[in-house]
Amino acid sequence: MFLSLNQAISWLATYKYFALFPLAVIEGPIITIITGFFSSLGYINFFAAYFVITAGDLTGDILYYLAGRYGGRKFIDRWGRFIGVGEREVEALEKQFDKRGSKLLFIGKLSHGVGGAFLAAAGVIKMPFINFFFSNFLATLLKSLALLIVGYYFGQAFITINSFLEKIALISVAVTFLAVLGYFLYHRQQNKNNSPL
Repeated sequence: MFLSLNQAISWLATYKYFALFPLAVIEGPIITIITGFFSSLGYINFFAAYFVITAGDLTGDILYYLAGRYGGRKFIDRWGRFIGVGEREVEALEKQFDKRGSKLLFIGKLSHGVGGAFLAAAGVIKMPFINFFFSNFLATLLKSLALLIVGYYFGQAFITINSFLEKIALISVAVTFLAVLGYFLYHRQQNKNNSPL
């Protein structure tokens, strides 16, 4: 997180929806869970929070997409390591996005820890914005609602939940990296086998 949990909670308690939007843009799932908990205590309206969080999360996703689209390979070279994507991963994702871009984006958004890589990659390969937005919008609606409900009923355990989310993020990144690496090695071997002697 860019902010400590204590700072985020303090901002949310003090400024409510005015803090919720930027926190949703930059901080992600744990803010949604904390907001769900605040909603269970009556500090924040559940449905208003759902609307603000969805808008904030989509705004952050669009920024990733635009950075990939207009920053292109330079963006990946400079910032890719921070969001879990490099040149090799983009090339592999490019081929997959051509075939099943909307499904990949939907899955990437729902999985924790690798979403940024998929969002930026969609921009780099210039996936049509309307396809990007529609797939991402549906996934955001589901994910935000699920996390708000988790926060509403189990929010008092948000520190444990945050630790759990961090572990899921690490596992997601590792699995994605291995899948992309396996895909790359498999196709390189296929190209060697098919090349004339």
